[in-house]
Amino acid sequence: TLPRASLHLLTSAVFIVELLGSWDPEGVRDTGPWLCQPAPRCGDQPYNPLEQCCHNDTILPLNATQLCVPNCIFYPCFRHCCLESLGSQNQAVVTFKVPGMKPDCRSSPVSRICAQVSL
Repeated sequence: TLPRASLHLLTSAVFIVELLGSWDPEGVRDTGPWLCQPAPRCGDQPYNPLEQCCHNDTILPLNATQLCVPNCIFYPCFRHCCLESLGSQNQAVVTFKVPGMKPDCRSSPVSRICAQVSL
């Protein structure tokens, strides 16, 4: 039999291993919690919403910019470019994207009006 001190040491070691996590048969420790929700997808590709967004089925970095009309740059991860016709005037309007909703030029809050052009 093992001396009492060795038995306590062995019991403590097993307890510490259990606290640190489970071990697989090859001896590699499980290093993290299981995800509770699947990663968001853009088309068939997963992406990290802390670093990227999905814009028109394309994964973009959050700081990506695009041209709405000449001299009107916007961030497609956060805003949407709308081209509107108002009678004889056309205008480009950048609206805010509402999280969880498809961009809608009519109901999204306006960020800025870029240009007005006569027809």
